[in-house]
Amino acid sequence: MPNNLTIRVGGDTGTTTGVISTGEMLTVALARSQYDVFTFRTNPAEIKGGQAMFQVRMANHPVLSQGTSLDILVAYDEESLKLHCKDVKSEGVCLFDSDVFLPGNGAKDQSYGIPMTSLAAKESGTKKAKNVVALGAIAELLNLPKPSIEDVVKQQFGHKGEKVVVGNLKALDAGWAWAISNTVTKEFSVKPRELKTLKLVMSGNEAMAVGAMHAGCRYYAGYPITPATDILEFLEKELPRVGGIAIQTEDEIAAITSCIGASFAGAKAMTATSGPGFSLMMEALGLASMVELPLVIVDCQRGGPSTGLPTKTEQSDLMQAIFGGHGEAPRVVMAPSNVKDCFYGIIKAFNIAEKYQIPVIMLSDQSLSQRTQTFTRPKIDTVEVWDRVVALAKDSADGNYLRFRITENGVSPIAIPGKSDCTYVATGIEHNEKGDPNYTPANHFRMTTKRHKKLDCIAKEKGFTRRYGDDHAKVGIISWGSTEGPIEAAIRQANEMGYEVAALQLKMIHPLPDDDIRPFLASVQQVIVPELNFTGQLSQILRAKYMIPIINLNKCAGVPFTPEEILNKIEAVLSKS
Repeated sequence: MPNNLTIRVGGDTGTTTGVISTGEMLTVALARSQYDVFTFRTNPAEIKGGQAMFQVRMANHPVLSQGTSLDILVAYDEESLKLHCKDVKSEGVCLFDSDVFLPGNGAKDQSYGIPMTSLAAKESGTKKAKNVVALGAIAELLNLPKPSIEDVVKQQFGHKGEKVVVGNLKALDAGWAWAISNTVTKEFSVKPRELKTLKLVMSGNEAMAVGAMHAGCRYYAGYPITPATDILEFLEKELPRVGGIAIQTEDEIAAITSCIGASFAGAKAMTATSGPGFSLMMEALGLASMVELPLVIVDCQRGGPSTGLPTKTEQSDLMQAIFGGHGEAPRVVMAPSNVKDCFYGIIKAFNIAEKYQIPVIMLSDQSLSQRTQTFTRPKIDTVEVWDRVVALAKDSADGNYLRFRITENGVSPIAIPGKSDCTYVATGIEHNEKGDPNYTPANHFRMTTKRHKKLDCIAKEKGFTRRYGDDHAKVGIISWGSTEGPIEAAIRQANEMGYEVAALQLKMIHPLPDDDIRPFLASVQQVIVPELNFTGQLSQILRAKYMIPIINLNKCAGVPFTPEEILNKIEAVLSKS
């Protein structure tokens, strides 16, 4: 019996309904049946039509990557079968809608035609339920508890009324019955976890939204943009429940500037966008840095430049995140590595933003933002939340409140309008300690030093790296963002093969956590930096700072790394050493 399986659903969104919802319902049912899940999806960039794909990997152990070869493929049209059939294992199966097409000679021997459309129309009264017919067949092949999948269908369609729910349950039964009456050559069953644990199943965007709420975020402003829109939609529903506000602004400039205003008024504020919208925010990002206000900006990266690849993944905004904008505006750049890390990472982002009164940029990406994973429910009471240092009455006892007072760590007590006698003007013009405009060379140098001093202190904060792999490695991998999972899977396999390899995952990329990076570099002979971009942006930064040779592994294809690609690079490097 295998310990993991990979299922992919594909079809044209212009002619087929439910490609993504098939995968989403299956994912929830698997999670509720005590399986760990890891999903990957691609949507067409076109508004009408285009191939979509949803892949879910299920296991009875933590899953680190989306998987490569498929155990089950569900093809709603001929094009999806042609696209994905090559990825099916020799012992895997293809399920297709025999009402729509019959495969040619290129189909696998283990291809099974299900009359999805006609079964859906007959049982539910609508052809649209073909995805639920397919869901029933998949669930039976996977030996899932039927009540689990029925509950998911009820939840999915409950808002549409009892008649729709009943119709879809009949469609589910039809697909289930088909799978029972048709012999499939392989046992598709994974033993669930024996220990029942309360797990959450969330996307990266959902995890960041929930984490932001726990961190105390009570103001969110955003403009719809793929793949960040989910955060806006989630918080529009949930923030009012805790006394917060979420608004859709007319553009990204309005989003970030309103967040700066909310932060000035004392609220923890956040906005989220993707590459094109992030570019529009650059001037206001400099303002937030100049007036030293806490702010969190999430950039769900996608392929670029320009409109680029709106629905594909990439890690190509790093240079912009660190250096974007005019002048030298200090900011912090962080990157979560998985869905669980999205939850905890966004809380850390708020903590750093509030403690040091500085904008923090969270670099997610399309793969991670829309990925669904299971993780153990957090113990909320143990998750630390920090708040800003607020000015007290004594700070204005002489009527001379110094909002930007020079301090050892660059952080000055901040006044909240209407909540203290301390008042000040927050201006983008260079100013003195009180906040009054001052353009003298000495003052500009003094205040620039103050703002940058925060970065030195932030770099010393703990908990922003993770080392794993061989304790005495010859080859080291330094990575950031969503590449961690495939890298960890590859290193586990490499260690089992006797290769001495280790990795250091950077959760904070600017400022670099120097106290963790230097010992790691000193402990290995060669360094590989895998990145989902063309130019090797992190490797350039590491070369410039540490003056060491680095082996690049760049992928610029709109899809994540696979563990096999990482392992092949490890073997290639070791073969030359």
